[in-house]
Formats: sequence, C-alpha cells, structure tokens
Amino acid sequence: MNSTINTSPSCADPWDADSISVAQALTQIDAYVSTLQESERLAVRDCLGRISSEDVISAINVPGHANSAMDGFAVSGESLPAQGIMELTEIGTVYAGKIFDRKCGRNECVRIMTGAVIPDGTDTVIMQEQAELLDNQTIRIGSDHRAGENVRQAGEDIKQGEIVLQAGSKINPADLGILASVGIGSLKVIRKPVVAFFSTGDELVSIDQRLEKGQIHDSNRYTLYGMLSQLEVNILDMGVIRDEREAIRDALLEASQRADLIITTGGVSVGEADYIKSVLDEIGQTEFWKIAIKPGRPLTLGSIGKSVYMGLPGNPVAVMVTFALFVTHAIRKLAGAPAHETPLLKMRSLQDLRKKPGRHEYLRGIASRDENNEWQVEKTGMQGSGILTSMSRANCFIVLPAENDGVKKGDLVNIQLFEHL
Repeated sequence: MNSTINTSPSCADPWDADSISVAQALTQIDAYVSTLQESERLAVRDCLGRISSEDVISAINVPGHANSAMDGFAVSGESLPAQGIMELTEIGTVYAGKIFDRKCGRNECVRIMTGAVIPDGTDTVIMQEQAELLDNQTIRIGSDHRAGENVRQAGEDIKQGEIVLQAGSKINPADLGILASVGIGSLKVIRKPVVAFFSTGDELVSIDQRLEKGQIHDSNRYTLYGMLSQLEVNILDMGVIRDEREAIRDALLEASQRADLIITTGGVSVGEADYIKSVLDEIGQTEFWKIAIKPGRPLTLGSIGKSVYMGLPGNPVAVMVTFALFVTHAIRKLAGAPAHETPLLKMRSLQDLRKKPGRHEYLRGIASRDENNEWQVEKTGMQGSGILTSMSRANCFIVLPAENDGVKKGDLVNIQLFEHL
C-alpha cells in the first residue's frame, strides 16, 4: 500500500505556486482597472472627497492687494530708525474692507487693522504692541524693525494664472477654501463609481429570519455596506443569491449592466457548490484568483462586460482584510484618486507570533502605549478568519511579510492602522 496520499494546495498551506504576491496583486489591479471618464459638475460645497476632472486656474491674485497681517501702524520702510527711537505722527485709521485715501509721508503713520489695504506711501506694519502711544497723534518706535514686516503681498498665496487645483486631485477642506477664495462656485468632478455587491450561500438567511440548524445570518453584506459607505461610491445591495449556477449567472449579468464594480462574497473557492469561477469563465474573464495572503487566499479579479469583478472569500474577517487591501485600491483607481499607500509603523510585539514563510499574514492587533509612552501591539485573541470579533476589537493589522518565520516577544513588527474599517 502506498504510504502517501496525493493532495491539492489549500488555504492551510504556507505557499501555493498558483498564488500571486500582495504586491503583484496590487500591480495587476492598477493595470486592469481603468479610471471612469464621465464627469459631473457640482457646487463647490458638494465636492469634498471627490476627484477633480479639470485643472482650475485662478483669474485673480490672492490676496488681491497688499494688506496688513496685524493690527498696528503702517509706515514707510524708509522711516524706520537704524538706531535709537523715532516719533511718528498718526494721520488716520484704515479698517479691513476700506481704503485710506491719503498718501502717508516719511515721518507719518496710519493706524491699520488686520486685513486692511496697505496705504499709499507705506510698505511696513509695526505691531501695536511694539509701539508706544504718546498721545492721540504721536507714536514712538524703536530700531528693531525691518522694512516689509507684517505685510501680506498681493498674490503671495495664489498668483493670477496659477493652477490652484490639478485634475486628479482629491478635494479636501483646504481645497474648498482655495476654490472659494478665487471665486469658483462649481467644479467638474469624476462621477462616483457604482458598486454592486451580493453574498452567495444557501446557508445565509436575513437577520430578521429565525435560524434553522446549519444556517447563519449574513454578516458580510453589513460589513461591506459599512466599508463602502465610508467611500465616495454609489451602493447597490443585491442581497443574497442562492448557490445555484443560473441564479449566480443571472445576478452577475444584471450587476454588470448597472455597476462599474461588482463584489461578491463566498463561492470563489473550488468546492462543488462554488460556481463563481466557472460562471466567470463563461460570461467574463479572470485576471487572477488566488493571492499568497492569510486570511483571504481565494480572491478573484476579473471583468464582466465593462464592469470590474472582485470575488472575495466567504469568511467575514477575510472579507474585511481583502476589502481593505485590494477593493479600496480598485475603487480609488476607478474614481481617478491619487495613488495611496497606508504607511507601516514599527511597534514592539507583546507576545510571540507563530508563522511559516510563504505568504503575507495580517493579524488583527491592538496598538497602545505603555507606561513609558512607547508604542506596543498585541493580537486581539483568536485569529481565525471566521472570528469577526477579532476585527471589532482591533485598531490595526500586524503585518508579517511572506519571508517572516515568526516573531519573538519584544521584537519590532510592522503595523498598519485601520482605514475604512
């Protein structure tokens, strides 16, 4: 009798020759997914978080005129004493939004408020706290001043004809202010991607239904909805689809008519009831379907018509891990967002971490400070891909690269703080 058995690669193996690396997967997503070409024009206030599809050129200088950065006294730089004390005669006051209609002479000054236009004949502002008022018309200043101080020059922030926002920029709150400051009331932005998603599995039932033996509530659609809701996308929830080939085929075809990106959970492995891959081979195409990662090895990238397809695993933690790493990457590319990479930080591990070389592992961790204010990290407990509480309790991933063969307590490890989770 043969003393060995023939086996196939599985998610329990540290390495699978059919799998691609995390870096390869991200590179292939970049190459495979195209940015949407359709735009829409929105009021500036509605553009936060969206991607500009046009360059914005300022028609004006900002500020539009030289103005005071302080409350104080506007003087000519030539009047500043090189040494000792000088007395200046105050000839009036100018407020923000007003113009002083006289020219200031060499030994004169104008009381000026923050934001007011610099009067003719002056180029310097002495802070009111640095001047001595002798009476209502006379001040004294010392020699510790320089010409041009406390003056904001015309065009100092933005010059007329300057590009203030480039196409492909993600609009942040400061950008809203910049657009307003140059008088822009609306902007063309890339339209939001439409993302359709559904779960597959005969064991899944709605949260308002009573569970029978062997059934579970469908949690994946709720975590997916939560993660998608934090992104600039339009969401299409298609519910739970039965583990029947025709039902899955019909759902994918319907989604491809309505969405830019289709996400499914479950059914992407090689079990007898896992139909996604074979249906995709029939009605679309596949780019890859396994990644050297734990959790989340069975992940499919492909397309159906003009829609990008991403098939995620069925286990809830694997869904969240692969969404964070790969789905958000694809959505950013669809939306035309700038390249983004969540930085890895170094922290001290509070425990031994077992691992075999071969694939990236993403453990759920809690980062915190110790009594010396040093950062440290520990696992959230059991790390099975079905233990969703390991995600709920975590605030970061402990990232163990493919070549890592384990961590000893006290070693430094890479951590990745959560985004959109």
